[in-house]
Amino acid sequence: QVQLAESGGGLVQAGGSLRLSCAASVPTFSRYAMGWFRQAPGKERQFVAAVLWSGGNTFYATSVKGRFTISRDNAKNTVFLQMNSLKPEDTAIYYCAAATGHFTNSIYGSDYYDYWGQGTQVTVSS
Repeated sequence: QVQLAESGGGLVQAGGSLRLSCAASVPTFSRYAMGWFRQAPGKERQFVAAVLWSGGNTFYATSVKGRFTISRDNAKNTVFLQMNSLKPEDTAIYYCAAATGHFTNSIYGSDYYDYWGQGTQVTVSS
C-alpha cells in the first residue's frame, strides 16, 4: 500500500520561501509520477506542479511558474516543492499525490492520481 507523508509547511511572510517534502513508502518510487496540489478554504483543490518518473519533465500551474520548483530524489523516495516569492494567495493545504498511469494531459487533474497524502498547511502572511 502506498503511503505519502508531507512535511515542511508553516507560517511565512510574503516574499519568503518554504520547501515542502513528500516521503513515499513504495518499493518502486521511480515508477510513479508525482504531483502537488493545494486547496484553500472554500475553494476546490487545484494543481500546482508535477514531475515525471526520472525527474526530467516538470509541469506547473501558471500561477506558480517561475516561483515554485518541483523535484524528486528517487534514491530517497521523496519529492520536493521549493516555493519562493510566496504570496498570501498561496495560503492553502498542500497535498502530495502519486500516479501510476501513463503520461497524459490529465496530469493536471486530480483524477489522474491514485494516492494522496494528508496535506501540510502553508500560510503566507501579508
